Amino acid sequence: MRVSPTSCLCPVLLCLCFLERGYGSGHHGGQVRLPFRSHNLTRSHNQTKGPDGETEVHHRPKRGWIWNQFFVLEEHIGPDAQYVGKLHSNSDKGDGSVRYILSGEGAGTIFIIDEVTGDIHATKSLDREKKSHYVLHAQAIDRNTNKPLEPESEFIIKVQDINDNAPKFPDGPFVTSVPEMSEVGTSVFQVTATDADDPTYGNSARVVYSILHGQPYFSVDPKTGIIRTALANMDREAREHYAVVIQAKDMAGQVGGLSGSTTVNITLTDVNDNPPKFPQKNYQVFVPESAQVGKPVGKIKANDEDVGVNAEIKYSILNPEGVAMFSISTDRDSREGIITLKKPLNYEKKRSYTLHIEGVNTHLDPRFSYLGPFKDTATLKITVGDVDEPPVFSMDYYIMDVYEDAKIGTEVGAVTARDPDSKNTPIRYFIERGLHADPYFDIEADSGVIRTTQLLDREDTPWHNITVMATERDNPSLVSHVPVTVQVLDVNDNPPEINTEENIIICEGTRPGQVIQTITAVDKDDFANGQRFSFSFPSDIPVNPNFTLKDNEDSTASIVARRRRFNRMTQELYELPIVVWDGGEPMLSGTSTLTLSVCPCQRGSRVKICQGEAFLSSAGLSTGALIAILLCVLILLAIVILFITLRRSKKEPLIISEEDVRENVVTYDDEGGGEEDTEAFDIIALRNPAAAEELKFRRDVRPEGSRPGSSRQLPRRHADRNSPCSSLQLDEELDVREFIKQRLVEADQDTSVPPYDSLQTYAYEGQGSPAGSISSLGSAGMHSEQDYTFLDDWGPEFQKLAELYGEETEAEVESESVEKDTDKPT
Repeated sequence: MRVSPTSCLCPVLLCLCFLERGYGSGHHGGQVRLPFRSHNLTRSHNQTKGPDGETEVHHRPKRGWIWNQFFVLEEHIGPDAQYVGKLHSNSDKGDGSVRYILSGEGAGTIFIIDEVTGDIHATKSLDREKKSHYVLHAQAIDRNTNKPLEPESEFIIKVQDINDNAPKFPDGPFVTSVPEMSEVGTSVFQVTATDADDPTYGNSARVVYSILHGQPYFSVDPKTGIIRTALANMDREAREHYAVVIQAKDMAGQVGGLSGSTTVNITLTDVNDNPPKFPQKNYQVFVPESAQVGKPVGKIKANDEDVGVNAEIKYSILNPEGVAMFSISTDRDSREGIITLKKPLNYEKKRSYTLHIEGVNTHLDPRFSYLGPFKDTATLKITVGDVDEPPVFSMDYYIMDVYEDAKIGTEVGAVTARDPDSKNTPIRYFIERGLHADPYFDIEADSGVIRTTQLLDREDTPWHNITVMATERDNPSLVSHVPVTVQVLDVNDNPPEINTEENIIICEGTRPGQVIQTITAVDKDDFANGQRFSFSFPSDIPVNPNFTLKDNEDSTASIVARRRRFNRMTQELYELPIVVWDGGEPMLSGTSTLTLSVCPCQRGSRVKICQGEAFLSSAGLSTGALIAILLCVLILLAIVILFITLRRSKKEPLIISEEDVRENVVTYDDEGGGEEDTEAFDIIALRNPAAAEELKFRRDVRPEGSRPGSSRQLPRRHADRNSPCSSLQLDEELDVREFIKQRLVEADQDTSVPPYDSLQTYAYEGQGSPAGSISSLGSAGMHSEQDYTFLDDWGPEFQKLAELYGEETEAEVESESVEKDTDKPT
């Protein structure tokens, strides 16, 4: 088949076709595919053998497609269909026996073919920007036999581009910036236009850039679209914003090309090219002498045409006179210099101050240092105004003291104040009387002397805080205040007392010389008149036979037992009077009576706690609550015993009649698999309990397989059914764990058990005990000479045993001593 496109076919292509046919090779050139394609590139031979055995060779003629790329112009608007090309097969003799078929992209809709001539036409206007090429398939068929004369061949129809798309700036308009005072040629921004036309064909997509608006300030590179500065020393303070219009034109800028434009908004950013300037060189401000220290008294500002950090100014006071009295700081928002008072002003001492103030830029740019020093100075004169001031006390606060036994009207101290003005007006004093004013003191109005008005008690209030006011006699509205603190000094007027907050306990097993309790004393007086205590028994009572008192000479004393044992049953409480002396002047004493409680103490505890009290305290219950709990437990036990008795007395019938069975409904909750499920359980066990008992194995006997000496042998299911329950004895070597596992397997596999869960318990207590026996059955009948004092260290469980052996030992010692006495010669 031969392809004959009118626009592309030329004699050169025909020559290439014949060369390809001769050499049987396939070459591609540019966008044009091979113009020749065949079934076999070499000649094929059909060989047959004749009757004489000779080989006969038959030559088959070689046929193939002659084809090429087709081109169709886009945006065709003619009235007729656009001719694309022609298909032709070598088998076509021109008699109409060959039918051409076209398939693939757009076949039948966009592209149609004449079945007889093979001419291809485009019926629609095509757009290359939407689809640049179409892939189709052509085939030649014998019209008579409807068989293909050639194999199906593939070819491409390319849409040829025309200049129908203008350049566009998809991201415009643009916003950018460049520093002011930039050099000529400084790169500002780059714009890029896109053209939908084919960049490989002609100049339809070749774009050049030009500037329509923005000259002479900026220029644009026609090829790259880079915008640059074109004017030197552009000043932001003169003009800040520029709108530059850039045009992009295709066809390399030739006449007839399409164009598009965009706007680039350029802003000049600030640089520090302007020094600060004070609007005037001399300023004045009036400040009253009553101005508060630390408060602003004036403002000053230098102007700077720059913005941002380039306009930041730091202010400072240059002359020492101004630095001593005032300070200056910069307000970040307003960039003003705030002048603050450092020391109080006094009109009578100095009536004016002169400040030399300097303003300097904090961020300098060395490129513009030639523009001059970036600082400026100004003079500020501060005039101090006279103000009638309130009185001034000689001290900021007063501390006074007085003894607590001072009489009413005793002088405590005095305050003084003066008029700071030149008039020197007389001063009057008052004590501020508020809701919580101190009523113990008063002040003389003219002299300022403070006196007591009531008796003072240091133990009640050791410190008194009052506020004294001072006013001018001619102008009472001017008031000054001063705090006065009065300390009440201590006098030894309180006797000491024994600290009886703790409960004193005497253990029944207390030995002679043992310290029962260490006591301390308290005194309400100050440390100077107390806290050095001595202790003794009252001198007017006889010697105590049970206790002695030891003064430890460190303001404590120890109560020591004199007898061997105390018995709670004989006497439970002891009262012990003790006299304590303080070390004050004069020395005072006080007598306190202590109560000592006897109880059986808990052994092994550092803190003395009675056993009964420890039990109650640990339980957190009172005696009444314990009694109520015991009664409830007894009632519950009685109910349980009564219930068990009633159940035992109830007689169950030995034989159940059939009528009873029919009249009662027996429910078995079985959730098995229905009537066909026979693996859930054996229903015979429910209908005939006797049969089930015969199938059950005894679980209360030792298995036959377990023999002494074989600790690892598994127990068997066969058991001795004739042995009683009480005869179960496990040998030492029997593996109890394996025995229990075997019993668990038997319980799982036993089908005669009822269909509900049952509990089987196997208990094994092991053999022997790490603790020896404490039984006295095997001990000798004679008394042992062993010392049983070590039982005291065994804990609360052996306390009673320790006491019994202790009393027995004491009895033996006393009897031995009696025997020795009797053996002496009279």
